[in-house]
Amino acid sequence: MRRATAIETPTIGIGLGVLAYGTFSLHDATIKWLVAELPIWQVLFCRSVAIVIACLVIGRAPLVARAIATPLKANLVWRGAITLGGWLCYYTASRSLPLAQLLSLYFASPLAVTVLAGPLLGEHVTRARWGAVLVGFAGIIMATDPLDVRLSLPTMLVLTAAALWGYGVILMRRIARRESSMLQMLYVNGIFLIVTGVACVFVWQTPSWSEGALLLAVAVLGGLAQFALFEGARHAPASVMATVEYTALLWAFILGYVIWGDIPVPAVFIGAGLILLAGMLLVLSERRAARVMVALREG
Repeated sequence: MRRATAIETPTIGIGLGVLAYGTFSLHDATIKWLVAELPIWQVLFCRSVAIVIACLVIGRAPLVARAIATPLKANLVWRGAITLGGWLCYYTASRSLPLAQLLSLYFASPLAVTVLAGPLLGEHVTRARWGAVLVGFAGIIMATDPLDVRLSLPTMLVLTAAALWGYGVILMRRIARRESSMLQMLYVNGIFLIVTGVACVFVWQTPSWSEGALLLAVAVLGGLAQFALFEGARHAPASVMATVEYTALLWAFILGYVIWGDIPVPAVFIGAGLILLAGMLLVLSERRAARVMVALREG
């Protein structure tokens, strides 16, 4: 399998990111249904098994050969562990924190990505990108109205999840410069499979037919979302993808209304408007920067 090289086309990366976070939101909503009856370890295990099998069927021998030959094994394994740690911290905190506080604290991760993109990836974070990420974060605060946030174990857990996810995005971008999205999916889900498989020995419950269908849906949605996210990281800088992550909150409110009938308060619409504004500013600035680069090359 030929090594992947990152192609800088930020607008494509933004589109893939929006698709990824929208699919992840539907994926998370399906998990919310499942964990009412099944352990989260089992849900993640079944998802990981299906995605690993799909990767092996699609990539076949060349993918396995590249997985063995890649010089980035340590980074790939480390990113899988980081991602799993973030999941566990987030879902543990979600049992004790209101949704508004949970989301507000968690969405500190795009700020962390923007701060770290320079020193760790050598990316030039423009004023436009800083402006977009800060406007987006203001929208998150407005939409979720995080009142009475106190220092506690759940608060520290969700902040830890945000930090882990932010660092995970940096690692994803670093790996995407040299390896394919399929290889990243194989490694990340392989780590999940091993760890959650051990836990499932103690918590396994035989799913019903309807639960089995939902588990399959989680695997399909999770696989599609991961692929779109990893491909987006190949096309757009980490600081750009950080702002795109805010669109996940818009999808969460839309699904909350469609599935559970949750009606957003007016502040949610103001926050959503700020998030959309941040996205529009980001797209316009990246397209302008791309035109300038083309003009310089042709000149």
